[in-house]
Amino acid sequence: MRYIGNKEKILSKIEDILLSHNLQENCTSFCDAFSGTATVGEHFKDRFRIIANDNLYLSYVISMAKLNTPDGKYQGLGFNPFEYFNETKCELNGFICQNYSPGGKAKRMYFTEENAKKIDFIRSQIEKWKQNQNINDNEYYFLIASLLESVSKVANVAGVYGAYLKTWDPRAIKPMEFIPIQTTKHNELENNIVYHQNIEELINKIEGDILYLDPPYTKNQYSVQYHLLETIAKYDNPEIKGITGTRNTKPQISAFSRVGEAQIEFENIVSKAKFKYIIVSYSSAGIMSKEYIENVLKRYGKEETYQFQKFTYKKYLNHHTQTEGNHYEYLFFIEKKPKGNEIYYSPLNYMGGKSEMAEFIRNHVPKGIHRVVDAFAGGFNVGINIDAPEVIYNDYNYKVRELIEMFRKEDTLSLYKYIINNIKKYHLEKEQKEPYIRLREIYNHPEPPKREVKLLYLLILYGFQQQIRFNSALEYNNPIGQSGFNDKILEKLISFSRKIKEKNIIFHSEDFEELDRYIDKKTFFYCDPPYLITLGSYNDGKRGFNGWNEEEEKRLLNFLIRIHKKKGKFMLSNVLEHNNKENIILKKWIEENKFKTIEYKGLIRSHRKEIIVINY
Repeated sequence: MRYIGNKEKILSKIEDILLSHNLQENCTSFCDAFSGTATVGEHFKDRFRIIANDNLYLSYVISMAKLNTPDGKYQGLGFNPFEYFNETKCELNGFICQNYSPGGKAKRMYFTEENAKKIDFIRSQIEKWKQNQNINDNEYYFLIASLLESVSKVANVAGVYGAYLKTWDPRAIKPMEFIPIQTTKHNELENNIVYHQNIEELINKIEGDILYLDPPYTKNQYSVQYHLLETIAKYDNPEIKGITGTRNTKPQISAFSRVGEAQIEFENIVSKAKFKYIIVSYSSAGIMSKEYIENVLKRYGKEETYQFQKFTYKKYLNHHTQTEGNHYEYLFFIEKKPKGNEIYYSPLNYMGGKSEMAEFIRNHVPKGIHRVVDAFAGGFNVGINIDAPEVIYNDYNYKVRELIEMFRKEDTLSLYKYIINNIKKYHLEKEQKEPYIRLREIYNHPEPPKREVKLLYLLILYGFQQQIRFNSALEYNNPIGQSGFNDKILEKLISFSRKIKEKNIIFHSEDFEELDRYIDKKTFFYCDPPYLITLGSYNDGKRGFNGWNEEEEKRLLNFLIRIHKKKGKFMLSNVLEHNNKENIILKKWIEENKFKTIEYKGLIRSHRKEIIVINY
């Protein structure tokens, strides 16, 4: 059967990946999440228990036929159905004849009237045999799949069923022969499992060793391109419309054929997948970029196991295509991290943010806490990565809090579309000053608090070093920068937005001392204040918000003592030494209270001693 995206030609490449990682010896299950015509699952069914899935019913039928092939004896019937249909006069003026042949009112030319009547007869008879229990489930699906295979030999189409040809193709006028669908002779290890669901929902219910993802990569919907085969498979006499007689395909629309939705769903699937290994095949012509797929896989997988292959692959061509062209097929492989080992990074490139230290900090968080208070949360790289029933986000800069809260409140797809549409609308490009200044003026024109937070985020993406800075009138005044919106930021935005929506978070913009109402034995305070000896411009008190000085430093240290005396737990991030300067106040405080310090050595910065201070 001709089917877009069939992976027959890259089976050897997939097999090479399995062999190079000894997966055939160490794994027992293989999940083909977008099974299509079951080419991949069938190839490996002699080595693994196959889990197959597709949201098209026709693919479910074909997968059932190829992965759970009957013995071919048809004992309940007492005769060979293929001989029966090919030797019997098969005529039924049914749904296919009435709607997809010249024999119907619409005069559609998908099939000759003779072949359409035979299709109706065969499909109707298969259903009767099933109802009368003359055939079992595996025989039922095998016969329907065989009908789909037979139909494809005489369909008057160029390759897919989105439209029919206006003149008869020579092969379409030949009488249809009922032929068995081709299957390999492999002996299955055990019964394979086939699902007919959206993988976005199914991924939460299945688990195994190897997950193979081969999602659609173009805007063409398979449910539209193969609507007629879907109708033959279901034989449910649906309401149809239009010149081509298309059934309602909305329930089967794939998110992977829509820009934005594809990226969101891919991240969701990879994050939720309860599989040890993930293999992805995709195309250079696809909606998702190679960089985006790589970033997602590396977030949830062990980076040292990541593999990428790129090879020339012939495009799908129909017989009307005049010129041939090559594109690249991609294959990705990664071993997944254990659940809970992922690190999420803020879509804000926040100065002083703890993205580099997030894993280090998380590894030193005390066990058994019921609440975490991220008192100087900023870009929220720490709080989002700590597992606790309740998380308190606090940042005195309410503009930053609004930005982080936006990722929780806004629908991720809507936010993505807003960003893309406004980049186009205002012609934003990195280092292009005029459109950036024009957009900055638009943002600054309304009086606070009417300034739109989504617009501020867009400005930050294109601003100098993506800084968040304002003048005393709270007008955003960062100049144009050398960056912009890219796939790396998109991946952070999608993963961070999903994670923040899943957590129980309370947002505040308060002075840190006002958080003392949260102090108890089960609450952990993480404090990452401005560093006294490495002050950045964003904390100099000249950007519309309070700055940081020795008095603020002492006030925070006294607050931490209050937490300690009430049996609460805290962690303080700070720099003890920097460029021959020493934070004497902090050093004396640590010594007097005998708190434990742990130096972070992951940053390659000379003359800088970055530490965390803990009281547990």
